[in-house]
Amino acid sequence: MLNRYFVLFFILISISCKEEKSFKIQVDRGNGIFLNQPQFVQEDDLLSSGLRLDATLVLKSNSGEQIPFQKENGKLWFIANSNEQSSYKFVNQKEELSRKGELLLQKENGNLNVQLNGNTAVSYRFDMTYPPEGVDSIYGKSGYIHPIITPKGDTLTRIQPPDHYHHYGLWGPWTHTQIDGERVDFWNLKEGMGTVLFQEFKEQSTGDLFASFIATQEHIDLKTQSKPQVALNEDVTVKIWDINRPDRYMFDYITNFSSPLENGILFEAYRYGGGLGLRFHERWKANNCTVLTSEGKDRSNADGSNARWCIVSGESSDGNGESGILFLSHPDNRMHPEPMRIWPKDANGGRGDMFFEFCPIRHEEWQIEPDKDYGLKYRMIVFDGKLEAEEAEAYWQHFAKAPKIEVTKN
Repeated sequence: MLNRYFVLFFILISISCKEEKSFKIQVDRGNGIFLNQPQFVQEDDLLSSGLRLDATLVLKSNSGEQIPFQKENGKLWFIANSNEQSSYKFVNQKEELSRKGELLLQKENGNLNVQLNGNTAVSYRFDMTYPPEGVDSIYGKSGYIHPIITPKGDTLTRIQPPDHYHHYGLWGPWTHTQIDGERVDFWNLKEGMGTVLFQEFKEQSTGDLFASFIATQEHIDLKTQSKPQVALNEDVTVKIWDINRPDRYMFDYITNFSSPLENGILFEAYRYGGGLGLRFHERWKANNCTVLTSEGKDRSNADGSNARWCIVSGESSDGNGESGILFLSHPDNRMHPEPMRIWPKDANGGRGDMFFEFCPIRHEEWQIEPDKDYGLKYRMIVFDGKLEAEEAEAYWQHFAKAPKIEVTKN
């Protein structure tokens, strides 16, 4: 009889020892609508639970489905899906991890292309682009984003329009600045006072969830000294997320900058400059392009107002449906809710061309002290179809403060 109890005890101990080690998490879905959004856990937390960070590590949903994840600087990122239960677990297993299509970075003809599902979504221009023949070469530029393309294939950006040859897709030079009391304009290239040019790539990363890069740009003062001098050093971080939506992708744009000048630089209050500016495609005019801000303003009254988010949308290239970009300003930004420059319906001689900018110096000047670090964070949702205000608010809430992740017992 004693032997039987011993055998039973041994079996129970053996089963217990073979129990699967796991790191279980619960995503707080909140009270509002929950969208496909990036989440992360710390690698150290998984190591503390006894898991290995090798090729056998797998993330599973509550239903047992494998969920792709991507490592970055001590974090493990994954997409918490709106149609999934909120419980997930990391485990080590022998079975091969199923993988989805990787986002790629491809250099081609002076562009760094971010490819999503085999198609270019966003391109960063690192070589010089010069204006058309017959136009002053002073308009030549590098260090901007064009094109931005929707999942369906619509191009949303434009460069070098004849009405503003200095407009370059998505870019953010500072306009009215002062260096040692001298006015320097990095935006209006025809003035010959300054420009912003690409310098180098610092980092590049690809994976199942996102592709990212950091581009260093120099804001060059062409006016105040006998030779050009760097007035600002800027690192632009671009990250494109696959959020498991055929009609959406996420686009993070973060700028960090500092001035090496002895007395720094003053950004004067002005209706244009810095932040994040975007000149939209020429097909969007007064009659087929709309604006909606977080404060309920539209294209007739949004210019000069402040907002947490803004939807700019217009007619699709094939005339069927619409597409656009949701712009999100982070609450850590210098001005938040953030001022905007939005062209009204009668812009450019009544055509109603579309320009949008989050402009942190619209109403107040900004003194940039020497060798001090500054930053601005933005997120965009590039979409086909309709994107409603409730969805925009949910995207902003997550951007402003990521949902809590609770660690549950193994």
